[in-house]
Amino acid sequence: MMARAGVGSRRCCEDLIQGGRVRVNGEIAELGIKVDPLKDKILVDGKGITLPRKHTYVLLYKPKGCVSTVKDPQGRPKVTDLVPLSGVRLFPVGRLDYQTSGLLLLTDDGELAYLLTHPKYGVWKTYLVLVRGKPSPAIIQKMREGLPLEDGRTAPAKVSFLGMQSQDKGLLEISLREGRKRQVRRMCEWVGHPVLDLERKSVAFLNIKGLLPGEYRFLTPKEVQRLKRIPKRKETIPRQRN
Repeated sequence: MMARAGVGSRRCCEDLIQGGRVRVNGEIAELGIKVDPLKDKILVDGKGITLPRKHTYVLLYKPKGCVSTVKDPQGRPKVTDLVPLSGVRLFPVGRLDYQTSGLLLLTDDGELAYLLTHPKYGVWKTYLVLVRGKPSPAIIQKMREGLPLEDGRTAPAKVSFLGMQSQDKGLLEISLREGRKRQVRRMCEWVGHPVLDLERKSVAFLNIKGLLPGEYRFLTPKEVQRLKRIPKRKETIPRQRN
């Protein structure tokens, strides 16, 4: 119910419950308890929650120089500042680094956010990556097979070399089904080709065509339904170039 009310993703809501910040009818909540939205009073940090009549789904072309959070202690620009909708508590589905641009979904639907970010569903995310130097075919193959990063070996990825943008800058397309922190940057650093510029071009079948950095659009009902069907079917694997 917390996720459906737009408090955050299911994982975020679980953290709030485990932190003792949620009360149900005056009692501290525990994970897994059943509630009735018509009868039970739920407070998060002392504030009541209600189920929205209709969820909101926004596709944002995140620009560089803003954080993918709803709050920032440093006072930096936030992605939610770019979507000033009255009466809606949006939160980002996953994150993009401060200096990473590209597709970011925002919603108040915690259930959908869970489906798109939980590792067990493995939703494809594709990035355009400008790196220092020209990665060799052997290095690209290593990235495809998985790299031993400090937090464990990466899952197989789709990696294609798109060509040189200048004498010492190469362009890669990388598709992942994982969502580790700074994963693309760490993968490229590990193989000796640090990232110079990074943009997420697509999530599942969604892309940023037709938008400029900082612009957004609402998802269509058909797009929302298609996203919700992703866990029930095998998602198409992005085409990989040699």
